[in-house]
Amino acid sequence: MNKEQIRSDLQFKAIRSSGPGGQHANKVSSKVELSFHIEASAGLTERQKKRMLLKLGNKLSKEGLLILQCDESRSQHKNKELVVKRFFKLLEKSLVVQKARKKSKPTRSSIEKRLKSKKISSLKKQNRSKPDY
Repeated sequence: MNKEQIRSDLQFKAIRSSGPGGQHANKVSSKVELSFHIEASAGLTERQKKRMLLKLGNKLSKEGLLILQCDESRSQHKNKELVVKRFFKLLEKSLVVQKARKKSKPTRSSIEKRLKSKKISSLKKQNRSKPDY
């Protein structure tokens, strides 16, 4: 993964932020929208692209764009920094390969313990029933 190459592939758009803020919010575009086309990126290998498409499938648009937005700050530059950090965190998280699970057998003592507890609860429930005369 080439971070500098990926950074150059990112596209930013400044939008007017929603919500309260009075006159300032009405005249300043502080919300930042980041868009990244996974398949067109030169900073990722084919294997990484496939993994990202699988992991981030529900976050992608119909065109295959990953779109992130940030309007936490009143500053456009701060929002741009925040959205880039969030993007790289998401990228690293999606590229992590999960370790394969190995099947294991339960230990003999755990099997005996389970059967013993089943027997105890069975007896408990038998004792609650009406007696047979």
